[in-house]
Amino acid sequence: MRIKIIIGIVSLFISGHGIAQSTEQHIPKLELRKKEKKHFNNRDSSAVIYIDTLIMKDKSSLQFFGKKNVKLIVNYAEIGNRAFISGIGRQNNASNFDIEMHLVKLGSLYVVARGQDAMNGTKTFPNGDGGHVRFAYSGITPQTSDKKGPNYLYIDVSAGGRTTNPTSDLNQIYSRIATSAPGLRGVPQGQIYSGSPGKDGEIVLKQK
Repeated sequence: MRIKIIIGIVSLFISGHGIAQSTEQHIPKLELRKKEKKHFNNRDSSAVIYIDTLIMKDKSSLQFFGKKNVKLIVNYAEIGNRAFISGIGRQNNASNFDIEMHLVKLGSLYVVARGQDAMNGTKTFPNGDGGHVRFAYSGITPQTSDKKGPNYLYIDVSAGGRTTNPTSDLNQIYSRIATSAPGLRGVPQGQIYSGSPGKDGEIVLKQK
């Protein structure tokens, strides 16, 4: 009984103080058909995914939602053309990725850890930061210069807010105010302009 009470107190402490929780998952084989999406979206803020064999057909994707940190270890990977690995954390910030992958086949792979824009009227957090991506490879050596060539790898860690500007934001706000109740109640939390862009992330690409 005493042990159960202690466990309960610890659980309440963790949930009440927002301590990061992590999911660890082992997948013997994951094969995605053309354009198929695999979502990882449980409530934990971090994920550690081990995949023995990963086969991604053209335009398939691994998508991580609500993850601050993602560690992805793949022992055998066959990647088609325009395959994607993407992640978004909380408050418009991108996920941080630590990827280790043995590449047996590589058409083109896009790792997207891009901050999201602060969209007035829908998202009230500031422009998000890009993620920190470490990509350690073995097997095929990826190239990053010719997107139409084979073995292409592109990693995007750009900040949110790069594509917005005060004029487009104000036009959207005026439109919302005109169609909403009096005052600024049509704009969540009274937010007027999304402000400065977030921070770009960092990329580390190296051979294992």
